[in-house]
Amino acid sequence: MIATLKPPVKLGCNMVEIKKQIITNEAMEPVGVIISYQDWQKIEALLKNQISRDNSLDLMAFAGTIQLTIDPLDYQRQEREAWQ
Repeated sequence: MIATLKPPVKLGCNMVEIKKQIITNEAMEPVGVIISYQDWQKIEALLKNQISRDNSLDLMAFAGTIQLTIDPLDYQRQEREAWQ
């Protein structure tokens, strides 16, 4: 059985009108979706743009060294003793 729904779908910051058909089984539970190829291309483009923006974090801003005031193993022992 196929039910047709046409609510707008929000992807990222963009509202995109996606015409879709919801496929249901005999118990009327959704089991699949049919969308047009043009809508699929829009979704892929939006997701690609979203992913490329998310990966723009420059991790080199966090690179560097720290100065320790205590031996790391001593610190670990102190923390473990605090839990006992």
